[in-house]
Amino acid sequence: MYAIIETGGKQYRVQEGDVLYIEKLNAGDGESVTFDRVLAVSKGDGLVAGAPLVSGASVTAKVEKHGKGEKVVVFKYKAKKNYHKKQGHRQPYTKVTIEKIQA
Repeated sequence: MYAIIETGGKQYRVQEGDVLYIEKLNAGDGESVTFDRVLAVSKGDGLVAGAPLVSGASVTAKVEKHGKGEKVVVFKYKAKKNYHKKQGHRQPYTKVTIEKIQA
Protein backbone atom coordinates (compact mmCIF):
# COMPACT_ATOMS: atom_id res chain seq x y z
CA MET A 1 0.00 0.00 0.00
CA TYR A 2 1.32 3.44 -0.93
CA ALA A 3 0.04 6.99 -1.08
CA ILE A 4 0.93 10.18 -2.92
CA ILE A 5 1.02 13.21 -0.61
CA GLU A 6 1.67 16.89 -1.12
CA THR A 7 3.70 18.98 1.32
CA GLY A 8 5.92 22.01 0.89
CA GLY A 9 4.79 22.46 -2.72
CA LYS A 10 6.13 19.03 -3.72
CA GLN A 11 4.58 15.59 -4.17
CA TYR A 12 5.96 12.40 -2.63
CA ARG A 13 5.15 8.70 -3.10
CA VAL A 14 5.27 7.16 0.38
CA GLN A 15 4.92 3.75 2.00
CA GLU A 16 4.96 2.81 5.67
CA GLY A 17 8.52 2.89 6.99
CA ASP A 18 9.84 5.35 4.37
CA VAL A 19 12.22 8.12 5.45
CA LEU A 20 11.75 11.49 3.73
CA TYR A 21 13.60 14.80 3.72
CA ILE A 22 10.89 17.42 3.19
CA GLU A 23 10.56 21.19 3.49
CA LYS A 24 10.84 22.42 7.07
CA LEU A 25 7.79 21.83 9.30
CA ASN A 26 6.85 23.62 12.51
CA ALA A 27 6.99 20.52 14.72
CA GLY A 28 9.49 19.44 17.35
CA ASP A 29 11.68 16.36 17.29
CA GLY A 30 9.75 13.20 18.16
CA GLU A 31 6.35 14.77 17.46
CA SER A 32 3.79 13.19 15.17
CA VAL A 33 2.51 15.08 12.12
CA THR A 34 -0.46 14.29 9.87
CA PHE A 35 -0.51 14.98 6.15
CA ASP A 36 -4.12 15.34 5.01
CA ARG A 37 -3.36 16.47 1.46
CA VAL A 38 -3.44 12.95 -0.02
CA LEU A 39 -3.71 12.93 -3.82
CA ALA A 40 -3.94 9.16 -4.38
CA VAL A 41 -3.95 5.90 -2.43
CA SER A 42 -3.07 2.48 -3.80
CA LYS A 43 -4.67 -0.49 -2.11
CA GLY A 44 -4.62 -4.16 -3.03
CA ASP A 45 -7.67 -3.78 -5.28
CA GLY A 46 -6.45 -0.74 -7.24
CA LEU A 47 -5.69 2.95 -7.17
CA VAL A 48 -8.04 5.54 -5.64
CA ALA A 49 -7.32 8.95 -7.11
CA GLY A 50 -8.75 12.13 -5.65
CA ALA A 51 -10.28 15.07 -7.46
CA PRO A 52 -8.05 16.75 -6.30
CA LEU A 53 -7.82 15.09 -2.85
CA VAL A 54 -8.93 11.69 -1.51
CA SER A 55 -11.59 12.36 1.12
CA GLY A 56 -10.96 10.84 4.54
CA ALA A 57 -7.39 9.79 3.74
CA SER A 58 -4.39 10.84 5.82
CA VAL A 59 -0.77 9.89 6.35
CA THR A 60 0.84 9.98 9.81
CA ALA A 61 4.57 10.55 10.19
CA LYS A 62 7.06 11.04 13.03
CA VAL A 63 9.57 13.92 12.96
CA GLU A 64 13.11 12.57 13.37
CA LYS A 65 15.18 15.76 13.16
CA HIS A 66 15.61 19.17 11.57
CA GLY A 67 18.67 20.28 9.62
CA LYS A 68 20.12 22.18 6.70
CA GLY A 69 21.03 20.80 3.29
CA GLU A 70 24.28 21.17 1.38
CA LYS A 71 25.47 24.66 0.54
CA VAL A 72 24.57 26.00 -2.90
CA VAL A 73 26.80 28.79 -4.19
CA VAL A 74 25.06 31.55 -6.17
CA PHE A 75 27.55 33.57 -8.23
CA LYS A 76 26.36 36.55 -10.28
CA TYR A 77 28.76 38.04 -12.82
CA LYS A 78 28.62 40.66 -15.56
CA ALA A 79 31.48 40.55 -18.05
CA LYS A 80 33.60 43.71 -18.47
CA LYS A 81 31.53 45.67 -15.91
CA ASN A 82 33.50 44.86 -12.74
CA TYR A 83 30.40 43.30 -11.16
CA HIS A 84 30.42 40.03 -9.28
CA LYS A 85 28.47 38.84 -6.27
CA LYS A 86 28.89 35.58 -4.39
CA GLN A 87 26.19 34.26 -2.08
CA GLY A 88 25.58 30.93 -0.36
CA HIS A 89 22.34 29.20 0.64
CA ARG A 90 21.48 26.15 2.78
CA GLN A 91 17.87 24.98 2.55
CA PRO A 92 16.31 23.88 5.87
CA TYR A 93 14.67 20.46 5.92
CA THR A 94 12.77 18.10 8.22
CA LYS A 95 13.50 14.36 8.28
CA VAL A 96 10.31 12.31 8.82
CA THR A 97 9.48 8.60 8.98
CA ILE A 98 6.11 7.46 7.63
CA GLU A 99 4.22 5.49 10.28
CA LYS A 100 0.70 4.88 9.01
CA ILE A 101 -1.46 5.36 5.91
CA GLN A 102 -5.19 5.66 6.56
CA ALA A 103 -7.58 5.42 3.62
